[in-house]
Formats: sequence, C-alpha cells, structure tokens
Amino acid sequence: MNKKTVQKTNLFFTGLLSRMEENKLFFNDITINFKSGTKDFPAKILYGDEIMLDYQAVKRTVERDEIWDIIAEEMLKYDSAQIIYSERGAKIVIDASDKRVNMRHEDVTAEVSKTSVVQTGREYVVNPALAKDLLTEIGILAKNGKIKNDKIRKYNQIDYFVELMQGVLKEIGERDEYVILDAACGKSYLSFVLNFYMREILKKRCRFIGVDYSETVITASKRIAEKLGYNNMEFIQADLTEYTPSARPDIVISLHACDTATDMALALGIRAKSRAIVSVPCCHKDILKQYAYAPFEAITRHGILKARLADTLTDGIRAAYLESVGYKVSMIEYISPLETPKNIMIRAVYTDRKNEKSARDYNNLKEMLNVNPAIERFLRR
Repeated sequence: MNKKTVQKTNLFFTGLLSRMEENKLFFNDITINFKSGTKDFPAKILYGDEIMLDYQAVKRTVERDEIWDIIAEEMLKYDSAQIIYSERGAKIVIDASDKRVNMRHEDVTAEVSKTSVVQTGREYVVNPALAKDLLTEIGILAKNGKIKNDKIRKYNQIDYFVELMQGVLKEIGERDEYVILDAACGKSYLSFVLNFYMREILKKRCRFIGVDYSETVITASKRIAEKLGYNNMEFIQADLTEYTPSARPDIVISLHACDTATDMALALGIRAKSRAIVSVPCCHKDILKQYAYAPFEAITRHGILKARLADTLTDGIRAAYLESVGYKVSMIEYISPLETPKNIMIRAVYTDRKNEKSARDYNNLKEMLNVNPAIERFLRR
C-alpha cells in the first residue's frame, strides 16, 4: 500500500483508539489482518492494565502513541489490510487498499439465531445469543444455545425484571456510576443479568454488591463473577439487619426474598437512603400469623382466604411505610400469575419528602389489625 492509503487509514484508526479508551469496560480487541496475495498476517491489540500488541508470535506492551507508527510501517509492506474493532455489542471494520479506504459498522445482533430468542412467546431484553457466556455460566442456556426447558420460567422472571428497571433508571437520573445492591442475592442471577444489561447494552458504568447470609451462594457468585471477568461485582456474606454499605446505593433490588427477608431488604434500602428500592416479595407469613380483624372473620376463618388477604395486607403495609419515610411507591403486576403467583413488584423512588397521611394510614393499619410489621421492627434495631 502507498503512503496516501496509510494516511487515510490513520484518520479512521485514530477515532478507534479514542473509542477504545472511552469504552474500556466494554472493549474486546482490535484485530488487524495484513494481506499479501492470498495470505493473511494477523495482529491483535488488547487493552487491560496496559495496551498489548500481539504480532508475529510476539506479545509486547506498547504505548498508545506508538501503536499507529507500528501499524503504518507494516501496512506499507502489504497489498491491503482489514482492521476490526470489537466491543460488546458493536463491531467496526476498516478495509484499506490502494483502491479505497472505507469504514463500516456491523450489526452484531444480525448474527443472533432467532430460534434461541423466540421460544417462549416474547423477545428478551437480554438476548440469549448476545449473553451466551453469561447465561451458560449461570445455568440458563443449554449447550445448543437454547434456554433450558426447566429454566424458561426463571429466565422470564429475571429478564422482565431487567426490562422494568429501565423506568427506575430514568427516574433516578444519570449517574457517573450506578451502585446496585442486591439484598438476599441468593445465586445472584438477577445481579448478573442486570449487570450485563447495564454494562454491555446500555453502556453505563455500574458497581454491584450482592449480600446474603449463606456462605455457599456467596462463594458460588464470586466464582462466576471471576470466570466472566466481571470485576465490578463484589459479594459479601452478612446478615442484612447488620450490614451497612460503604456507599449510598442508587438502587436496592430484591427478588423473591422469603417472608421477612423482603422486609430486611426494604429496611436496608431505607437505612442506606437508597435512591430507589425495587422488590418482588415471596411468601408472606409474618403478618399472616399476627393479624385479626373482627369484621372479616367470616372470610378469614377459611385458611386459604386468610393467607391470600395476608399477602395483600403485607405489601400494602410495606407501601404505606415506605411512603411515610419519603418514598414514592408504585405497585405493578410484575409477571403473569401463570409464571408465579408471587407477582407483585414494589417500586419505590426516594423523594426526601415524608408523607404524613401515609404515616397515619400505616399506624391505623397496625392498630386495626393488631400487627407489628417486620419492616419497622428491622429499622428499630
């Protein structure tokens, strides 16, 4: 190639280097294929703690300013070159020869197999083909790239949770870095999928903290994060009632924390003044064991009806308490009851304005039902 071709290529390549530095968290590599006749001579640029050039079976550290000089010198020796910039969710290709130099963007989603996506009647926010490594590692995908039959329900729940998080992110506004705390994280499926979505789809800087009482699930989550290279995630074994985060969380999340574990998560979010709290409660036993209301005795003498009413009362009490301490609360049907009967999502966004009416409603409910709600008990500790 002649010098004019090399100079034209430099205009495009300089932009790629800038993008590489700006999107370091999402950057994969830059591959250069020098061509002479029918032969290819590949080189690769990697960017970790340092910039590494792998060329002609030699790996060496290089400075940013010297990268182009090395490539330009090599281009002069060959007939043409193709430079492929790759980051999560994007691919940019530069084709250079003496005939022309052009740059194009390739849609990586075009490579997705539709059969791996549309097998449950809905299109996923976190596409299984794009998140193959993640979903395989957490046991959602089979070796053939399709969602395992016994994991379809679980993945529907997690993916829809992530979809609904879009509105929460908009409400709390742009942050330099989002801090998300997963309370009673369990196997951390939700954190892993949400981390993928925020980092690799939305391209937002984020940090995840998973907290759980079980040493087993914390150890397993650490192993998966290390294997996937998710160095923005940490997992801590701790009692939620005693744990205090080192930084104010932007969002506290909790998916199907059992009974009062949901109240522990909500109380933790309140104590930490989290900008948002998003929870899908699981079983509701605490209020069920406590409440009594004489006008409803003809209904509550039937155990199944008393239990169903307890579900509604528990989440209504939680909402009133959250509003009383300064949160704007909305409740939605999180997923079809055919997927799970525990399908109410509590979304609370901090306003810093206590609601006196909700405080009165909360106290009235306590007195009328003769209950001592767990959410308040955990905050008094």
